[in-house]
Formats: sequence, C-alpha cells, structure tokens
Amino acid sequence: MYLYEGGHFFINYKLALLQLARLNNIYKSFTYIVTSSTHKQQQQLPNMYGATAAPPPTPSTQSDNLLATSDAADALSRLLHRLPSPTLSLPTRRSPPPTCPPIVSLSGDQNPSTTITHDALQLGFFQVTDHTIPSQLACSAESESLALFDLPRDKKESCFPKNWPLGYEGGDDEDGDGLGESFRLDSSCSTESSTEFSLDSLREFTRALQKLGLRIIELLSRAVGFENPVGEDPSRFCSLMWISEGVPGNKTVLSGGFYPYIVGLHYQIRNQKYSLPADSGWVPVSPQVDSVMITLGDIAHVWSNGKLKKVRGRAVGHLGDANNSRCISMSLLITLPMDSEVCPLIIPKAICGDDEKDEQIEGSTGEEEGKLFNSFCFEDYAWRVYHERLIFKDPLHRYRI
Repeated sequence: MYLYEGGHFFINYKLALLQLARLNNIYKSFTYIVTSSTHKQQQQLPNMYGATAAPPPTPSTQSDNLLATSDAADALSRLLHRLPSPTLSLPTRRSPPPTCPPIVSLSGDQNPSTTITHDALQLGFFQVTDHTIPSQLACSAESESLALFDLPRDKKESCFPKNWPLGYEGGDDEDGDGLGESFRLDSSCSTESSTEFSLDSLREFTRALQKLGLRIIELLSRAVGFENPVGEDPSRFCSLMWISEGVPGNKTVLSGGFYPYIVGLHYQIRNQKYSLPADSGWVPVSPQVDSVMITLGDIAHVWSNGKLKKVRGRAVGHLGDANNSRCISMSLLITLPMDSEVCPLIIPKAICGDDEKDEQIEGSTGEEEGKLFNSFCFEDYAWRVYHERLIFKDPLHRYRI
C-alpha cells in the first residue's frame, strides 16, 4: 500500500481499497458458510414449539450482495485514483557535525592548568597547540607506519609476534574483530627484525608524544588536586603506540579492541574527521592541523574520583567518501604496568559540612563516603575490557561504590 519514489513514501489508495474489498468479500463468504452450517444443525432439532428453524438465505442473494460491494469499491477506487497522491516524508537521521575540540596552548603566556581543568571536567578531551613536535616528524612516522601494512602477512606476524597487549593483529584473527589490521608497539618500537625496515622516525615520534603526555598528566594532577603517581619514573608507566587502519566511508567502528589508559595522544597531520567513544555515544570531532588531540582515559577518571570525564577508547579516523585513499591512525596511550593497582587519588575529607560530621554513621569516615570506586588490579581489568569489547557498556560500573 506504500510506494517509494524520490526519497518519499506514497500512499496508494486504490490498492488499499481493493485490499479492503477483498477482505470484505472473504468475511461475508465466511459468514455465509457459518450461517449455513448453523441452520443445518438447527433443522435437525425442533424448537420449543415443535417447529423447525427457517432455511438459510439462498446463495444467489448472497452472491448479488458481494458483487454489489465489489462494484462499489471499484467505483470509489476510480474516483480516488484521480485525486493527487499525498506524500509521506520520513525524517532523515543525520549525524551531528564535527566539533572542534577546546584548545589548550602550552605557550608561556598562558596557564594551561586552569584551561585543562575546565575542558577535562566538561568533555574529557581537548587539543594542544604550541607544542614542540614538528610536523615533518609526524609525516615521516606515518610513512613508516604505512609501510608496515604493505608487508606480507607472514612478515607481519614474524616481525611483530603477539605478546599481549603488544604485537600484530589481523582483522580476521581469532581475537580480531574483522574490521582491519593493527600494530601495537612499545615506546622503543622494537621488532624482531631490525634490518628489513627502519622505524627511526616512528620511534622518535613515539618518544616525543610520550614526553608531551607525561607533561599533560602533571598538569592534570596539579589542576585537579592529586599527587602525580607517575612522574618521570619509567617503572610507573608504560607507553603503547597503537597503529590501525582508517575506516572507509563514514562508518564508525573501533578496530583492534580497547585498552585502558591514563591519557591518549593523537597528532593531527591533516584535515580529517574523527569519532570519540564517549559516555554519551560517538562524538565527531575535527581538530586543527598540527595540533595534538588529548583524550582522558578511564584510569585518569578513577584517579580523579570521577572529576575528570573519560573517553572509552581511542580516536577513530574516517576516510569520508575517498574510498581509494589510505589512512592510518597513530595513537599513543600512556598506561600502567600490569602489576599496578588502580584506586582514587582524590578522596574528599568530608562530604558533609562541619555541622553534619557528628551525624556520620559510627565506624565510617567522610573519606569512605566520598570514595566512588573500589581499588582493582589493572591487569585483570585490562584483560577483561580488551576481550569483552563492550565499549558502550561502562567497564568501571562493577567497581563503583
């Protein structure tokens, strides 16, 4: 009864009326059969006065009524067919336009701690300008990363063997998701073969992003109000360079799994749209060229006792309609060693005021009431969220108090 043409649905009244006429004929035929059957049964039993029931209506009379109904439906259908058909327009679901992340300048003229605090509390991501990472280094690192995807499959697996979370992962692996290949490297970008290809630029680029990320963590700790547990001690943090293929078209998918982190860094080499998996869903963003987009992870969210918003994963790049072009995403995740324990570092000393301290439950303190998360083992948490891959189901929910 509906026709689709030119992006609209049309109501076909003629087909609708004919369908109603057919249903009406079927209903009357069914009524005739039931009535006839009932009268046959009544003829076999006398009524209370000793007389038999009247015979059922003749089929000829019933057939004339059906034909009259059908002719009337056809006449009405011809009349309505001459009328213009109204259109039924359905709203088109459009994705929101990409937004430009808030800008945080690292120049000496501004205090970045104040700006970072506001943006991190509201969004969980921002972009850094006036940094010291040259664009030529980022482009060279991208060229070396593209060369990795051109290697034969056996070379990828032999040069970057799996040692979770490091190594090569194909899109059709047992642990893969069928959405593209990815490489996960340490801060040294080490490989089993150092003679077949060079990763000098990628290694230097990774260390430059790591240095910037450690500075961001220090600024966050000062601004929000907790002692920086990382500092510059290499035994207290790990860096994971995650290189993955871009997604053709505008489809939003997260290839290569999800791994918990403190802060994520992504250098914007060219004008390109990205999607961030936030608590409210996918957020499209378009950072400035040569800026570094910063995303705050779930570890920073727990450290700040929920004050800092988080992004549930890495930035996902889009190719748009350029299906013939190639695009990769290089994201550095500053995370924790496997034997780390994650717990809130900001605990309000008293949720209630001074006048309400005496009303606290015996045996409890303001610190206990203000704590939003229980402590948990990082290795168990990382393994679970990576293999479950339920990115829009908050993995921290089970640890909330």
